[in-house]
Amino acid sequence: MKIAEVLPIRHGEIWTLAGQAGVSYSVSRLPMDDDGNPSVEYLDLLQLRNKHRDYGYSLEVIEPDLNWQLNKFKLNLEGGDEEIEACKKLIRNMGALGIPVLCYNFMAHFNWVRTSFSVEGRGGALVSEYDHSQVENSPTTRYGIIGKDFLWERLELFLKEVIPVAEQSKVRLAIHPDDPPVDSIQGISRIITSFEDLKKVITLVPSAFNGITLCQGTISAMGENVTEVIRELGSEKKVFYVHFRDVSGSAQKFVETFHDEGQTDMYETVKNYIKIGFDGPVRIDHVPTMEGENNTNPGYETKGRLFALGYLKGLFEAALKEVVYETEG
Repeated sequence: MKIAEVLPIRHGEIWTLAGQAGVSYSVSRLPMDDDGNPSVEYLDLLQLRNKHRDYGYSLEVIEPDLNWQLNKFKLNLEGGDEEIEACKKLIRNMGALGIPVLCYNFMAHFNWVRTSFSVEGRGGALVSEYDHSQVENSPTTRYGIIGKDFLWERLELFLKEVIPVAEQSKVRLAIHPDDPPVDSIQGISRIITSFEDLKKVITLVPSAFNGITLCQGTISAMGENVTEVIRELGSEKKVFYVHFRDVSGSAQKFVETFHDEGQTDMYETVKNYIKIGFDGPVRIDHVPTMEGENNTNPGYETKGRLFALGYLKGLFEAALKEVVYETEG
């Protein structure tokens, strides 16, 4: 598997530190055009890929930021058709540039949601929390009630539109489950909230290019066995990309943790990625904010990322030796 780091569009110290930590694969948000808007244009993507290459990284995944989430299409609003055409252009340009994975989600209006980003964790580190009791009686958004059937229909239409382009371009589409995996937030349904939902997505439009982003923290919050999900979807070659993180709690209330203290057996997950022959990118995700950091970028401050990278590299080295020993012994 390819241990990767998500690198911000604006250059910062993590660009150098990740390389010093031994990372040679990368994930990026969309590049920006001259007006500061997310761009899907070939030249902007070419310059982005080359920047990663020049710093010693192989760009493996485009994972658009919160300001490019196809919300007009998801909600069937005016401008949705233009969003789909832009998505198709992005996929074609990624294929032409050899960027193999597009991570997307189908969370309408909201993306990943937390109720606090400043809960005290281990040693006073700041972690994020989701507590559904604080939002379950909140007013609806301006869109009112958005039902699950409607969103499933929109997702199926999305896949029918873009999977043929992905097949032609040899770009794998990896859906991220809904985070948090609750039924709805402020009247807007969430539809990828269980293992069964993930399996449903990949059967809506069957294709070798229709798969998942296996976000360990979200799957753990679902109450699913993360290792079993890896084994089943991995055996079907449907795990395209991994978010390596953990939580403590359930979908209704959880906190994000340091990678070595959550409720998932992280060593077993790594060992099973090796067993299924997973050769895609794995990036650490959502880390605590540590001493000396100002928490202006919750989940993505630097010190926790370096801790998690070292932890993941150690797990991988140990698990690889064990799997080889089991196979040859």
